[in-house]
Amino acid sequence: MSSLLSQPAFSQEPDLPPEPEVQEPHWSRRRIVLGLLALWVLSGIFLVAPDQQAVVTRFGAVTEPRVLPGIHYALPWPIDSVTKLKVQQLQRLVIGGDLPDSVLGRSNPLASQFITGDQNIINMRVIVQYSVGVPADYLFRTQDVSKSIGAAVEAELARRIAHSGVDDVLTTQKVAIQDETRAAAQKRINDYHAGVILSTVNIENVTPPAEAADAFRDVTNARADTTRIVNEVEGYSNDLIPRARGEARQLHDSADAYKLSKVNNAAGDAARFDQMEAEYAKASAVTGHRLYIETMEQIMPKIRKMIVDPNGNLDLTILRKGDPAPNKKP
Repeated sequence: MSSLLSQPAFSQEPDLPPEPEVQEPHWSRRRIVLGLLALWVLSGIFLVAPDQQAVVTRFGAVTEPRVLPGIHYALPWPIDSVTKLKVQQLQRLVIGGDLPDSVLGRSNPLASQFITGDQNIINMRVIVQYSVGVPADYLFRTQDVSKSIGAAVEAELARRIAHSGVDDVLTTQKVAIQDETRAAAQKRINDYHAGVILSTVNIENVTPPAEAADAFRDVTNARADTTRIVNEVEGYSNDLIPRARGEARQLHDSADAYKLSKVNNAAGDAARFDQMEAEYAKASAVTGHRLYIETMEQIMPKIRKMIVDPNGNLDLTILRKGDPAPNKKP
């Protein structure tokens, strides 16, 4: 009984302090994941420059074959991939050997050989300039674009050179061959779906093989001499013919003037004679004496005169100082 009384009627536990509330940190894992997700979504924004175009692929398949300049959006990587191309930039391709390079020591690179229509072999180097026309075809339809362009241009060039003489290739037909080759090669490249546009096909250098260089040089020199001689002859002809025509015209005018002068003089003499005849008919004795005196006035000053008096004596007073002595008769 005492033991029961000694024990308290009920037990009371001591009060404990409340547990502190756990606060979530400012950068929790959830917020970091949401931020990274937002950055991943925003990474799909891309900019295409004014001189560029882009192609968008989704898991390797083309979804947008041509994206024009501006700000665009594609699904972030690795879902979508964006490839940008400079479509306005001209690219350069050399057919028939690389260009000379002083750094690499290539002073005279090899050139492709073509056979002309007159069975001559020539070395040729051609420069092709092209740009991207269809970005998707340029990227995915052709494995090696430059090789496809080179093969197309070289095939069309060989076709046209085979129907032209070597002189035509070197001189008059060079520009026509370039234009025809560019047009035909462009059609062939379009059939390949290479996605490029040919800008120019320029035949930069045409040389004979080393074995025939001397003969070609002689032919070239002979052709130049022929052209020079023909030009000299034409120049001489152009100078001589107008001068001869001028001299002929001058002689013709002189003859006309001489003819007119003679006709006028003859007409004047005839008119004067008619007047003289009329006067002579009126007074023949007086007119005849006058004509005799006038004639003597014209003749006497032109001859040497010696005056002899009626007695046969020579009048020496007419000899003037400085007159040469008369020739003595033997």
